[in-house]
Amino acid sequence: MKGYEIIDHTADVGIRVEGKDLKEIFTKTASAMFDIIAEEKTDTKYQRPDKILVKQKAENLEELFINWLNELLSLSATKELIFSDFKIDQLNQNFLSAEVTGFDVKNYKVNVEIKAATYHELKIERKDFGYQAQVIFDV
Repeated sequence: MKGYEIIDHTADVGIRVEGKDLKEIFTKTASAMFDIIAEEKTDTKYQRPDKILVKQKAENLEELFINWLNELLSLSATKELIFSDFKIDQLNQNFLSAEVTGFDVKNYKVNVEIKAATYHELKIERKDFGYQAQVIFDV
């Protein structure tokens, strides 16, 4: 298991992610989202990656989480990149700053188009081990 599980949801795709802290929840969810979208067909280790700084503000943690995922989807579509590495520099309830690394979409086989991360059945919960998040993607 890659740190997440796909959950059954009618006509959409849902995932549940566990992590020791919020940074891990945000990065694992982003990674899982792009795992669902595409699989590498060309070895990217010899290719020059694109690095992009992402900053998001929100009223609360749930909004920040959805904004983060949807911003990554938007950047992926407009820049024709598949993101594979997520380094969060700052994260609190209302702000996120991260550097994301992506490669040309031509290096990937696209399996699913995720249109958006949704608030439907969204959960971010504190647990004994850290945090657990659940999100449903509109496909």
